[in-house]
Amino acid sequence: MTTYYGLYGQKVQYLASDPTDVQIGQVWYNSTSATLKVRQEVTTNSWAAGGNLNTARYNFAGAGTQTAAVAMGGTTPSPTAATELYNGTSWTSSGNLATPRGNLAGAGTQTAALAFGGGPPNTTATEEFNGSTWSPGGSLGTAKRYLAGCGIQTAGLAFGGTVTYPTALTETEEYDGSAWAAGGALNTARQLLAGAGTQTAGLAFGGRNPSAASVNATESYNGTSWTSGGNLNTSRDSLGGAGTNTAALAFAGGGPSAATELYNGTSWTTSTSMTTGRRNLAGAGTQTAGLGFGGYSTVETTATEEWTGTQTLSRTVTVT
Repeated sequence: MTTYYGLYGQKVQYLASDPTDVQIGQVWYNSTSATLKVRQEVTTNSWAAGGNLNTARYNFAGAGTQTAAVAMGGTTPSPTAATELYNGTSWTSSGNLATPRGNLAGAGTQTAALAFGGGPPNTTATEEFNGSTWSPGGSLGTAKRYLAGCGIQTAGLAFGGTVTYPTALTETEEYDGSAWAAGGALNTARQLLAGAGTQTAGLAFGGRNPSAASVNATESYNGTSWTSGGNLNTSRDSLGGAGTNTAALAFAGGGPSAATELYNGTSWTTSTSMTTGRRNLAGAGTQTAGLGFGGYSTVETTATEEWTGTQTLSRTVTVT
């Protein structure tokens, strides 16, 4: 007969009370309560309410971290130039964009952000943020909207989008801090997609193809070309994104959805859903400390949610 001792090399302890110094995987029998117990490792992921935006908006861009984010532009439902800064608790209004617009993309940090593209009408306008004011940057090669972005202010990446809906672009452009230059084309033409990562290690996921159908395609950029990766579990457009190309966070989007997925560089795993389903929102932060804000459900919203990922906890459970 197979025994626990034979399988794991140690006996199940018979104790009158639970031990105080317990290791993950340790099993014991509590004779007082007549229960078999084990110490278990549990990983938790969760969304929690953050401070509301001052301006309800959708089709806008975000950048930065969970405790130092920037929200830029968007639709209210009119195009807006409003910029707000998040400190981990609340949003504060800051200097406006020079060009009011929705459907734009963003990149960078709270004190060195980049806003580019958008409309209507479609624009090539790029603006650089220093933490309080915006100044003109080099123009995109193509005026477009519904594009995605990633990277930093001096090494940004713009990809996908549309010139005339529902057509979609494979076009990629790289920013060096003053001018945009053509990069490698996406394998899947799309708009209303999300991005994460850097200029030389970027990630594109989700979106809507030229037939106006949602896609689950994921692609990784190495600074020269795009390579297909593991598909999202839920095909969707108008979603939020954050993180890196080996540790990304995808959330919301679709019709609208609250679905959240985690990417490890190869495949996506479904995780805890947002509290409020929405689309056309903005995102910032990392896979372990993300931020989703604004967007549209039945109306445009100010709601902000903070993501806490991969918290590993140790707990004792009774075996039944």
